[in-house]
Order: sequence, then structure tokens, then C-alpha cells
Amino acid sequence: MPEFPIREFIAVPKPEEFKFIEWKTDDGVARLTLRRPPYNVLNTAMLQEIAVSIESLADAAEVKCLVIRSACDRVFCGGIDPDEYSAPQVFQMIDAFHHIFVASIEASKATIVAVDGAALGGGCELAALGDIVLATPRARFALPEITKLGIFPPFAATLFPSILGARRTMEMVLTGDTMTAKQAQEYGLVNRVVPEKDLEGAVEELVAKLSQQSGPVLQLTKRAILEAMGKTFRDALRNTEDIFLNELSKLEDPREGLQAVLEKRKPKWKNR
Repeated sequence: MPEFPIREFIAVPKPEEFKFIEWKTDDGVARLTLRRPPYNVLNTAMLQEIAVSIESLADAAEVKCLVIRSACDRVFCGGIDPDEYSAPQVFQMIDAFHHIFVASIEASKATIVAVDGAALGGGCELAALGDIVLATPRARFALPEITKLGIFPPFAATLFPSILGARRTMEMVLTGDTMTAKQAQEYGLVNRVVPEKDLEGAVEELVAKLSQQSGPVLQLTKRAILEAMGKTFRDALRNTEDIFLNELSKLEDPREGLQAVLEKRKPKWKNR
């Protein structure tokens, strides 16, 4: 399928023009909150706002991590607005979603996703952007595109085999069955299930841990892990060693870390 650059279809929104998400960065943390009540159903404009926000982090060395959550009660995201599947709108929507995943890979920021409620279709795919996914017991995950719309979810078909494995992905996509938070944890889609009242605290505990690290080192580490996926062991090892020797070694923070160990003190990261 040819790529359809999003900028040929709609104007790229600026943060001050966002209508469907809240976006802010503060103290090394970027926070992206879905806000399209009542169900955070995704349209092309909302997807583009998410993509532009994540893309802006690529050169933000001071940002250590990204938190994605929902402002809607008892729902994370209800999936793609059905109107977006009509031609030619579907090309814009797919390209905007494509833009999100590419921006996430290129920015390579440690990403925490908090899911409290339903994450359906595109919302389930969006949750999979998380490196660390926290869910409450009332969270639910499903890819109902085949059963509801007679289509398949392209991003899940691409991404989920590396998370769930081929057989779990086949079952989830082909049946459209709903997965509980506990099942999602057992299958590897969720890292931890925490009570609703503890979700905010669990997110901030992770944010605090990540904020203590060097931003560029976190970024290179995530990149090394992502780029190893799908490669043979030899190719993955070669690529990881290349990042370690030729990119990580050029940063100041690894030298500061070594010096701190020798001087028996806490490192003072410069994020460069």
C-alpha cells in the first residue's frame, strides 16, 4: 500500500489548537491525555494531534518519559470512529495512525500507558504503544474489527505478534473476544494490574523512577530493544553493540555514571 502523507490531506495542528487531547511537558515528563468524551472515539484530527505531540519529543533530550492516559470516566479509548472508514477518509485516518507509531519509534521515549476501562480496537492498539502498561481490574481489551465492521486491525496485525505471539494474536484478532485485565497481564499486553484507587500512585511511582535516569540513555536503550525485534540474534547483537559503542559512548552521562561510581556518590545527569 502506498503511503499517503498526512500533510497532503489536513493541516498539521499546533498544540494550542488541539481539541481532543491535553498535552503538556513539565519536569522531564510529557503527559498526553485523551479527552473526547464520552468514549474517546478516535477521528483523524485526534490521531494527528497525538502524532504531532509524540513527534515533538524526538529532539527533546530533557524529556525522560511519556505518560498516556484518559480523562474519560471508566474508558480508555473506544476505538476508531466508524465514519473514518469511508473512502477517501480512511486513507487519512490510516496515515495519521501510521504517523503515531512512526513518531513513537523515532522519539523512543520510555512510555507509560494507564488503562482504566475499555480499550477497544484502535484504543487497544494505542495502549500497545506503552513500554509499561498499567491497567485496573475493570480494564478490558478487544480487537472487534472483524466481528463488528468486517475489516481487520492493521496495526495490531503488525505489532501484536511481537507482544502476544502469533497464536494469541490470531485468537484475539480473528474472534474479536474481549480480554480481561488479568488475561492481558498473563499474555504480556499489560505489565501490572493495580486497583483503581492506586492507579495514579503507580503511574507517578514509575515516573519518579524514570525521571532519575539519563534521558538520552533511556532513549538509546529503548531504541536498541526495539531495533533488535525481528532480527536474527547475530544481527540484533551487532546492531545493539553499534548503538552501545558508537552512540552511547559519545554521551556525557555514561562518563558521569562511571565517575560517580568511582567517587561513591550519586550521578548528576546532564541529559546529554
